[in-house]
Amino acid sequence: QVQLVESGGGLVQAGGSLTLSCAASGRTFSTYIMGWFRQAPGKEREFVARISWSGTSKTYAASVKGRFTISRDNAKNTVYLQMNSLKPEDTAVYYCNRYGDYWDWGQGTQVTVSS
Repeated sequence: QVQLVESGGGLVQAGGSLTLSCAASGRTFSTYIMGWFRQAPGKEREFVARISWSGTSKTYAASVKGRFTISRDNAKNTVYLQMNSLKPEDTAVYYCNRYGDYWDWGQGTQVTVSS
């Protein structure tokens, strides 16, 4: 089974930046599409971004396109999410996972954007 550990969240002012990391252990994830997801209080978990196994294909939710960048380092079994121009509506717990056929979810990392 794969264990996912997200990190890098925190409190930031609107307009600021954060970089999230997600380390996967228990299985090499280099052949899988990986994604970032988020869940705001009182809302369902939603898709944020995904990246192909090679890193050459990336897809973003409309709400983050142009502000967030997903990347991966297969040698380190790690996927990243660079978040720029953060808005209060980006406040949520952020999770990574295999896209489309989920492994067990990690604990996530809290991102709070103040106005």
